[in-house]
Amino acid sequence: MPSPITAARIAHHGGGASTVDIDRLRAYRYARVQQQLRQNDCAAVLLNDPVNIRYATDTRNMSVWLLHNPGRYCLVPAVGQAVLFDYPNKNCLGIPLHIPEVSEVRLATSYGFQYVAEHADAVCRSWAAEIRAVVTGLMGASADRLAIDRADLEGVDALRAAGFTLVEGQRLLELARSVKSTDEIACMRRSIEVSDIGMQRMHDALRPGISENELWAELHHANIAHGGEWIETRLLSSGPRTNPWLQESSARIIEAGDLVSFDTDMVGPYGYCSDVSRTFYCGNGQPTNQQRSLYALAIEQVEHNCALLRPGLTFRDFTQQAWPIPARFNEQNYGCIAHGVGMIDEWPGIGIDPEDPLLMDGVFVPGMTVCVESYMGEVGGSEGVKLEQQVLITATGHEILSHFPLEEKLR
Repeated sequence: MPSPITAARIAHHGGGASTVDIDRLRAYRYARVQQQLRQNDCAAVLLNDPVNIRYATDTRNMSVWLLHNPGRYCLVPAVGQAVLFDYPNKNCLGIPLHIPEVSEVRLATSYGFQYVAEHADAVCRSWAAEIRAVVTGLMGASADRLAIDRADLEGVDALRAAGFTLVEGQRLLELARSVKSTDEIACMRRSIEVSDIGMQRMHDALRPGISENELWAELHHANIAHGGEWIETRLLSSGPRTNPWLQESSARIIEAGDLVSFDTDMVGPYGYCSDVSRTFYCGNGQPTNQQRSLYALAIEQVEHNCALLRPGLTFRDFTQQAWPIPARFNEQNYGCIAHGVGMIDEWPGIGIDPEDPLLMDGVFVPGMTVCVESYMGEVGGSEGVKLEQQVLITATGHEILSHFPLEEKLR
């Protein structure tokens, strides 16, 4: 059984809230964005993704709702302070920010069909004209290269009609976000500490007769109670639903002898992600040899691949040297052996096949954080095992950030 993870243990768990210098954190992230803009000859970036806005300005407002309802955006110039366009309700203008990186808060203009229907064209032109005026005011009349992370078709057309040359901005933000400061790592440690509390609640609550949804709620409770924000997925399954992977939590009643696999995908305190996977065993019985075998293989893959991580290692060499997945698991493999992580899952996504023409170029550098993945489940198999560790690339090698114990019964 895992050792208890309690709120009292947080302060002794490798960092946390007391080690975060918020002003320094904000200045570092804002400078990373502006560095990318200057390197790519962009006058500014227009951010619509709530995660990118949070990274650049450390502001948030109804983040999950605004992931699918356009209505909040931010303009970050290559030099100088940002202009934030908050949700179009005058009450938002009364919320004090006290953030040096933001010079002004305006009400956003939403041209989405939900809000303006047949008036979208006119509203969109007005929106683009305001963006043009703000960029000109910040960077001069000749500033015409505008990066943008995402926009509807109408928005792209209107910005181009307003004289902008558009640059794909998500790439710039992914690269900016990829190398974390010491304050960001402290935020991430805090998020992982909270997910540890949630996983301990789950482990304590796991018993025959509980539903998957009831068990999954324990992680949500811990996250919100300790200042976290949301959970990206519903990836928890038990018994036969653990194979294949990527089945969402359901009303299924967990039985004695079941494996229970899950992926936290938790956006915790400070907006940083804890992306950790564990597999539990339900009940007081003894796991089968097959369950232990799957678990041992998943541990072997994760430990082998974690051991490879070091600064200077290329993504391609990592794939070449990675643990060879037994052929019987290939059809249902996880799909990547590692991926970046920060506020959410990030660049890079590192593939399994060294011959894949879409394999990414890049090099691990200190300050990068990645998640190392494993899923072991055969086609037609009765169950599967999911494990994942969150790892920091250090100046001399790597550090495992995710400390929640593995399941002793399955080892």
